[in-house]
Amino acid sequence: MSPVNSMDYSGKDTVLDVIRKDSAEFFEIVDNPKNWNVQTRCTEWEVRDMVGHMIDVTEGYLMRWEKARKGEAIDTAGLLVMSHDLNEHAQAFRTLPREEAISRLKTDYKKMMDIFEKLTPDEWSNFLVTHPFMGQLPTLFYPAFHVMDYGVHTWDMRWGMGEKELRLDERTAGVLVPYMLFALLPSTVDAKSAEGVDVEYGIEVTGEWGGKWRATVKDGKFEAKPETGNFEDCKAVFTFTASDFVLTAFQRFPGGVARGDQQVIEKVRNLFFRI
Repeated sequence: MSPVNSMDYSGKDTVLDVIRKDSAEFFEIVDNPKNWNVQTRCTEWEVRDMVGHMIDVTEGYLMRWEKARKGEAIDTAGLLVMSHDLNEHAQAFRTLPREEAISRLKTDYKKMMDIFEKLTPDEWSNFLVTHPFMGQLPTLFYPAFHVMDYGVHTWDMRWGMGEKELRLDERTAGVLVPYMLFALLPSTVDAKSAEGVDVEYGIEVTGEWGGKWRATVKDGKFEAKPETGNFEDCKAVFTFTASDFVLTAFQRFPGGVARGDQQVIEKVRNLFFRI
């Protein structure tokens, strides 16, 4: 059982502490001028584009937060265009001088963290903010998005700097595990790849942040439920560390060890589209 439920308000302090740690590592990298044009694990992005991406998403969240406070409606584009749009937005900031871009992001970061720190238990679960691509979400998702961005993108940058065997910090990966299961994977099922697929398979994540879940893919939908047994009737079982599970969900590489029907394993490996 995980030491903290990162989707519950009781996990707020841990989630925010992870953001502080990961963002400190992120800023340490971008503050070094030698790293500015290093190619990252994201094929279209150099380190400078990571800064542009974080300006884009953070300022977008701040604006949408203000709209939600005022009860004003705002649009959402859907996940299918997310990768394309985020890439365009990130690269658009290449025109900013390096020092200006970093200073702007650090200011945005402080504003966002101030909002996160002041969240009440009721706001954590019940105050809805419209995400640019996912629609209305309770605010608990936004600190998790910051863990994803500062944690995973720091990994992306360090990978580009030569640390090819690097894994995510255990807490960073751990707080993201439920968001992979109950948000990312259900939202990124590729309709064409899932056509005609009707299968149950097991997911087990090792370590203190881990657990077991039975995943069902049917009618183009993914669902995961906690599992107490040993997956005897599942056609395939995937075993991951927390880091490998998160990085696999984000399609950085096909991690984990799979056992069972090889055709099912192959289908599962190719079920999801990248964002």
